[in-house]
Amino acid sequence: MYEVSSKDMSKIAPLFQNASHTIIWSCLQGYMGRAWTDDLEHPSSAQIVVGDFCFFAGAPDRELAANIHVDSPSGLLLLIPESPGWGVLIEETYPESFERFMRYSIKKEPEAFHKETLSGNIADLPDGYSLHRIDEAIYRRLLKLDQLRDLCSVFSSYKAYERHGLGFVVMCEDTIVSGASSYTVYDKGIEIEVDTLPEYRRKGLAFICASRLILECLEKGLYPSWDAMNKESVTLAERLGYHLGDEYVTYIVIEKS
Repeated sequence: MYEVSSKDMSKIAPLFQNASHTIIWSCLQGYMGRAWTDDLEHPSSAQIVVGDFCFFAGAPDRELAANIHVDSPSGLLLLIPESPGWGVLIEETYPESFERFMRYSIKKEPEAFHKETLSGNIADLPDGYSLHRIDEAIYRRLLKLDQLRDLCSVFSSYKAYERHGLGFVVMCEDTIVSGASSYTVYDKGIEIEVDTLPEYRRKGLAFICASRLILECLEKGLYPSWDAMNKESVTLAERLGYHLGDEYVTYIVIEKS
C-alpha cells in the first residue's frame, strides 16, 4: 500500500472516472484529502479519504479496506464503495462491527435554482436572529463547537478556507446556532454542509443559511453540490430547488468495546 502524492493523483484518476461524488474530485484535483493505492506505477485499486468520507475504487484490496484508522474530523469514516466487490470486502473485513445504510445523491442541475426565490427565502429570517458571512473570528469559533465544526473542519487553516471556501451562519444574539458552508471544494464548485444546533431546529434557519450560500455560489459561478445523509436532508434540498438522484450503499465501522 502506498500513499499517493498530489502530483501523482492523475495516476489513480481513471479508477474513479465514473464517480459523481464531488468530494472525490476535491482530492484528485489537489484541494484536500489523502489517497492510497496498491501500486504507484500501475494502480489497480485506490482509496480516497477526505474529511469523514472514504471512497474505494478499482479491484477490491484487503490492505486498503483495512486502512480506515485515518484521522477524520468526527473520528468515524463513512466507507463508500465506488466499484463492485468492495462492499462484500468491507463486510468480510469488519464482520462484527460494520453498519450498512443508504445515503442519497442529489442531481447536479445548474439551471435548477431561481435567484429571486432564494432571495425571498433569506428575507424570512425570524426576528431576533442575524445572518453573517463566515470570517476568521466565526471560523475559529465554529471549530470549537462539536455540533457545528463540520462547517469548516476539513480545511487545513483559515487561510485555506478564506481562499477557497465560503459560508454563512445564523446567530441568536452572540450565539452561532446554524450554518451552511463549503464542506469541501473542487474546481468550479463546493459540497455543501448544513448544521443547526438541536434546540434551534424546525425554525427554518438551515433553509435560510443554505439559500444564502447557494445564492453566493451562483453569483461566483460555483456549483453548490448537495449530498443527503437522510430523508430530512433530501426534503430540505428539494425545497431549495434540487431533485433527488439515486440512493447508494454506505458503511460505517463501529469499534466494539
